[in-house]
Amino acid sequence: MSAAVKYTLGRLGLFVAVLAGLWFVDMDIFLKLILALAFSAALSFFLLRGFRDEMAQEMAEAAERRRTEKERLRSALAGDDQPSTSDPDADSDPPTDRPSR
Repeated sequence: MSAAVKYTLGRLGLFVAVLAGLWFVDMDIFLKLILALAFSAALSFFLLRGFRDEMAQEMAEAAERRRTEKERLRSALAGDDQPSTSDPDADSDPPTDRPSR
């Protein structure tokens, strides 16, 4: 399961747990919702640190992959990228004299 999904489910779970704890307190429902949101946010800062750090790491890795792929594509479009002989997909099909249909 993705770290973002785990963190999101953790945040929702904390919100529901705090709201359930406030359910029996005699106050307006909107005030209960606001307090549950504030308390669950504060608790998630401490209790969900591992999930948050894992999610940040996954996001940083994805950004690095996108940056690397973007640089590779830019150099290929500029003509700087020469196909390597170690690439199994580079010109693996020999040219044929058959007409295309």
